[in-house]
Amino acid sequence: MSENFFTNVEKIQYEGENSTNPLAFRYYDENRIVMGKSMKEHLRFAACYWHNFCWPGSDIFGAGTFDRPWITPFGDQMAHAEQKAKVAFEFFEKLGVPYFCFHDTDIAPEGATLQESHDNVSRIVDIFGEEMQRTGTGLLWGTANLFSNPRFCAGGSTNPDPEVFAYAAAQVKHVLEATHTLGGENYVLWGGREGYDTLLNTDLKREGEQYARFLKMVIDHKHKIGFKGTILIEPKPQEPTKHQYDYDTATVHGFLLEHGLQDEVKVNIEANHATLAGHSFHHEIAVACAKGIMGSVDANRGDMQNGWDTDQFPNDVAECTLVMYEILKAGGFETGGFNFDTKIRRQSTARDDLFHGHIGGMDTMAKSLLNAAKLIEDAPLSDFVEQRYGHWNGELGQSILNGTADLESLSKLVLENNINPEPVSGRQELLENIVNRYV
Repeated sequence: MSENFFTNVEKIQYEGENSTNPLAFRYYDENRIVMGKSMKEHLRFAACYWHNFCWPGSDIFGAGTFDRPWITPFGDQMAHAEQKAKVAFEFFEKLGVPYFCFHDTDIAPEGATLQESHDNVSRIVDIFGEEMQRTGTGLLWGTANLFSNPRFCAGGSTNPDPEVFAYAAAQVKHVLEATHTLGGENYVLWGGREGYDTLLNTDLKREGEQYARFLKMVIDHKHKIGFKGTILIEPKPQEPTKHQYDYDTATVHGFLLEHGLQDEVKVNIEANHATLAGHSFHHEIAVACAKGIMGSVDANRGDMQNGWDTDQFPNDVAECTLVMYEILKAGGFETGGFNFDTKIRRQSTARDDLFHGHIGGMDTMAKSLLNAAKLIEDAPLSDFVEQRYGHWNGELGQSILNGTADLESLSKLVLENNINPEPVSGRQELLENIVNRYV
């Protein structure tokens, strides 16, 4: 491989919305100030390691189609891992993305023993540290892969075998410490195998208790090593299991409340996971903000005609505007950001296709940020909502909320005053038209 892998790509620049250059940003100007912060600070973009540099472009019906010379079963696998790291940071630097994310098995091959796996990861983490210092790229989050190896076929923390639980704990410990070493701002737990395929062999109560215990151990170790980042759970309803315990944001919130973890853990919401759960991306963000557990976002989308996790780049400005609207209303990201957990399509075989996908996603979110900021500034939605619920600020509404009213007093009030309320229009179509004017 030559010194650079993406030889036909220079540093991606902002050229404005009239630009016809496909390798330039039209809306993402990282230094543009929006509501008191730069776009870079608002959006906190990250590129993922796994789909971009570990996936060969294969599917269940065919072999890989991508030009990824480091993905081969032959030769020195650690040398391939080092080459992959260099290519990844060339990509991060040329794209201008401020963060990246990784799993341990993305960055280094598994060894014959856990110690050998640890050593392999640590070797690449050292390279990451050098490259991060050279490029200024930060780590949005790290995580351990507790789903690919056959040992995890029945889960990691929820496995019926406590030795698998112990192995998963040791793996997470090492990656959490690596994330801390690299200055990562979050640590993610995705329960891809924390669920069941059939209830015939599953003890739901036991597995829930195991999962909670595992999470508490992670939190305890976070504090022990002084990691200041946020622990995040990533909801997904199913796939690869029939049913996963982190079904959606509301389910995660209930689990956190049940086990007293609501002040320690937030969610990493993925758009495609939201739609698999029967929700919109907007819904999951709004729930997380309302419950106070909004952490970070995997920005992608599914395909309306496919019932699985296709991980395509976001391109729906209308929906992403509403997502940004909720995030801005809630005060914006703290340690989180927008990670592109995304795949270029299997037929997108040119090396620079990786840039085109990310440029489109970043411009989509940047345009959505501008739209959302204007919606907040003009306040057509918030003014309507405030007016719609305005009577709850009156004497009756307050008496209900503060507990002075009960069923008997409310019944008496309605009967004595012959209260017969009429429905008031929710103006959905009007509000949708208003949003479209901003998009």
